[in-house]
Amino acid sequence: MVSASSCVTTSPLAADAPIAGKTHQIRTIQAFDADEHAHNLTDWEQSYDQITPGHFHGRLTELQLPQMQVFREDTSQAVHQSCCVWPDTFWFGLPVQTGQTRINGRLVGPHSIMVRPGHCEFELQTPSDYVIYGIVMRQDNLQHAAERGGCLIDWAKLAQAEVMQVAPHPHQRLLQRLAGLLQHDGPYTDPAWRQQLLLNALLALLDTSKVDPAVSNSFQRRQRIVAKARDLVLSQHDQTLTVPELCERLFVSRRTLQYCFEDVLGMSPMQYLRLVRLNTARRRLRQSSAQPVSVQDVATDLGFWHVSQFSCDYRKLFGQTPSQSRQMH
Repeated sequence: MVSASSCVTTSPLAADAPIAGKTHQIRTIQAFDADEHAHNLTDWEQSYDQITPGHFHGRLTELQLPQMQVFREDTSQAVHQSCCVWPDTFWFGLPVQTGQTRINGRLVGPHSIMVRPGHCEFELQTPSDYVIYGIVMRQDNLQHAAERGGCLIDWAKLAQAEVMQVAPHPHQRLLQRLAGLLQHDGPYTDPAWRQQLLLNALLALLDTSKVDPAVSNSFQRRQRIVAKARDLVLSQHDQTLTVPELCERLFVSRRTLQYCFEDVLGMSPMQYLRLVRLNTARRRLRQSSAQPVSVQDVATDLGFWHVSQFSCDYRKLFGQTPSQSRQMH
């Protein structure tokens, strides 16, 4: 039987000068809570909210190379992610299946690669049974490699991009390369050689990719409204905001707010508020403390006035009762 805590395995690789003092190992870690899983990716600042009902299982396979971080992330349930990688880097995300993937509210099409610069918060919304490969590369090393290889890349445009369209063949080749490099018994064990193989495939993709055009002004406005609503909800820890209160503070009609949320997040404001409150409740119940909070106190603080209904909604979303979550921290 696997416990609720994370499970880690590593596979040693050949020695080399590690990035940020880390050894070059393939690291595999599992988690059974979405927010716990979010904190397992090295040097990222992340927060995950579970969206779809059922037990959560996350698996992260990560490799640190001399100037690069490579990982594969598997999640069993749909999640809303708030992400930020360390400065002076580029993150590239390659979903194995792109259906219903959203980055900052934008749907990601087939044969696409997501990209964001470091030290820049972005949001992802991913469906159930999801697999994504990620690459984090230092900007200066990527630029030098591109210059040496004669790749023509518009770096200013890349820094502003969210989604790039790429040809099917180089896209598939990069996915295959990533899968091979993250195998514990893969054919290549030298870190520098691993990095060069991956860098060549990545540059070939960047050299032929096309940045998606900027979103329309109307969609940008909807993005801003949803972002402001989310900031309000997350900043008001001592208050339980309602949809009418959000409309009043954002100076928008209920119909406008509804349309913005459905277009950007694929859910209604009421669904979003309920999910945020339930995920916040789970975090509080799982917090380590000498005096754990009671289920009733957590429910009341978050505006769930009927504890029995709160417990029922909680069990439907997370597959366990609030009391079970509190006992597992």
